[in-house]
Amino acid sequence: MSMIFEWIRAVVALPFTVLVVIPAIALYFTGYGWTPSAPILLCAGGIFLVVGLLMAAWTMQLFDRDGEGTAAPWAPPRKLVVAGPYRYVRNPMIGSVLLMLMAEALLLRSGVVLSLFFLFLVGNAIYFPFFEEKGLEKRFGQEYLDYKRNVPRWIPRLTPWKSETHD
Repeated sequence: MSMIFEWIRAVVALPFTVLVVIPAIALYFTGYGWTPSAPILLCAGGIFLVVGLLMAAWTMQLFDRDGEGTAAPWAPPRKLVVAGPYRYVRNPMIGSVLLMLMAEALLLRSGVVLSLFFLFLVGNAIYFPFFEEKGLEKRFGQEYLDYKRNVPRWIPRLTPWKSETHD
């Protein structure tokens, strides 16, 4: 039961804040008025939203099952996760949030949300190599260094990486 609480806390504190709270505040204070999106934007936004939600659910399930933890810094995975989309790219969870932010920008036809997308992208492009990856190197040692050497941070590999310790 406590792991369920940790996941709820992690989702509310992290993706919910990025995807709902911050955009809502930004839209409110910029006087956003909704206008219908063009059909192509609705279709693209809908596709990005569904793919982002599915990817988020998949990566959270992997963190829980394989990593025995959450994405939150207060309850991190105890084991390195190198299954599913993590065989192709190191940060599919952040990728899923980026997809959902882009979906919001398209569905709401909002330059403000699009700006938040780029801010989140740049923030994570700085945070991951300088902070997150240093912590993962300390926690998982050579296992993470091998993973990091073989799996790209943002642009997925074309073929899945086969870990010698996780296959």
